Amino acid sequence: MARTLVVKATAGSDSPERCAQAFTVAATAVASGVDVSLWLTGESSWFALPGRAEEFELPHSAPLAELLHVILSNGQVTVCTQCAARREIGESDVLPGVRIAGAAVFVEEAMADGAQALVY
Repeated sequence: MARTLVVKATAGSDSPERCAQAFTVAATAVASGVDVSLWLTGESSWFALPGRAEEFELPHSAPLAELLHVILSNGQVTVCTQCAARREIGESDVLPGVRIAGAAVFVEEAMADGAQALVY
């Protein structure tokens, strides 16, 4: 049975090291052949919008836009429904391949057989 890694990023530019760690772990897992689902919640929700990841800077960290590209190319990226609504982010606003979904979908993914969930 293939294992799945579900990563929830709860921070954005407000906590750059925690944010970068979530994206780095998710992208590394994807590059290693692991099935990955990255959830963008709270301030990390903004990175689902075009151009936002390019604005993120953290010394000695891989560019967030590159990490996001790796994840989108072979994984799943989801923005929390409530987080998106609070920021007035809609389906037509997000990058291609990003979906908006709620807690029920997160719980389903996190509780699936063979899933490992991490929250940053």
